[in-house]
Amino acid sequence: MTLSIVIVNYNVRYFLEQCLRSIVPSVIGIVHEVIVVDNASSDGSREYLESRFKWVRFIWNRENRGFAVANNQGLAEVRGEFVLFLNPDTILSEDCLSACIGHFRKHAKVGAVGIRMLDGSGKFLRESKRSFITPMTAFYKLSGLSRLFPRSPVFARYHLGHLDPLKDHQTDVLAGAFMMVRRTVLEKTGGFDERFFMYGEDIDLCYRIRQAGYENHYLSHPPIIHFKGESTSKHTLRYVRMFYGAMAIFAKKHYGSWRSGLFTACIHIAIWSRAMATIVLIPFRSSLMRFFRSMASLTTSVLDGSSDGRGQILIAAESHQYQRIVSGIKSDAGSWIPGRIKLQDRKHARISKVEGIRNILIRMQARELIVCPPACTYTEFIDVLDGIDIPCKFSISAVGSDGIISSGHAGPVEES
Repeated sequence: MTLSIVIVNYNVRYFLEQCLRSIVPSVIGIVHEVIVVDNASSDGSREYLESRFKWVRFIWNRENRGFAVANNQGLAEVRGEFVLFLNPDTILSEDCLSACIGHFRKHAKVGAVGIRMLDGSGKFLRESKRSFITPMTAFYKLSGLSRLFPRSPVFARYHLGHLDPLKDHQTDVLAGAFMMVRRTVLEKTGGFDERFFMYGEDIDLCYRIRQAGYENHYLSHPPIIHFKGESTSKHTLRYVRMFYGAMAIFAKKHYGSWRSGLFTACIHIAIWSRAMATIVLIPFRSSLMRFFRSMASLTTSVLDGSSDGRGQILIAAESHQYQRIVSGIKSDAGSWIPGRIKLQDRKHARISKVEGIRNILIRMQARELIVCPPACTYTEFIDVLDGIDIPCKFSISAVGSDGIISSGHAGPVEES
């Protein structure tokens, strides 16, 4: 067994379905197993997924045991030489797993490998590579200095903003959304620390991997999609408390009492600063929201060439899946479907599919692109998104799927 993939699911059956379907072409030629640990989902995940993916080993918890505990349940079952901890709201390219395994084969000192992650609009997710948290990096991040100086080796140290995301790097911390680890390393370090309720467990595991004498490597290519990466609000006091509470646990565990105390003091100062800034901005928030909504509406009208909010939906799919998607889109959605994108045959194409789709999106100023693999491969879909900067929604629904997903949305095709 070369690779074991462990996924924790909680009420995201449509995201998980698309994730599992993207795994199928990525494991060709790799002896593998996939273990899904479900934390008592109430969205019908068991009824929906179990019959569709008989090649997946499911563990059905009767209660939500948390991310760390569930991952450790899966870890106890693995047999692979390498273990991939994967989030269910990810889409893999066809060659990302083989690239990671190949990197391990070339570098004996590498204990864990992470990969460049993009959100659902194609933007780079900074949590793909990070440094270990310290009192000062915590203060710079929470105070907003890291955002003011995003490429500073000092102020942006936490997200390693000074390191080019398009190049490979040795790094401290990899994201728990996609972290591949040698099983022999996990046998030395142990799995996730179950004291971390949310956030911090990946940082803690990466720290222990480094302590064991191994390196953590960030790979810039090929990237993957992490749909939910951009949907979590990181500007609320609730997020601040949860994230930095986890960092406080990490500091107390690894840094000793003196540095832990300094770390906690910096956190409290930064939290109060953020709270005061939030209170000051409250009177202006509603006005700002109205302004941005009006600008968004104006932008949509200009792009669509209309004033009633109509927008073009482009669909890259084989004919049978195209008809299914079209019939599922509500007729009163105010959307215009000009026709199916007929992609050129790879052997005879004068331009790549990626270039062709990008040109169509820009020329037609589409509101949404729906891609249905295998008409467009997962790698091609990710390459279309990679670095693109147009106001377009990107959705995916693989052939044979009843669901469709995009940033912040997942549901059956007939409700798209």
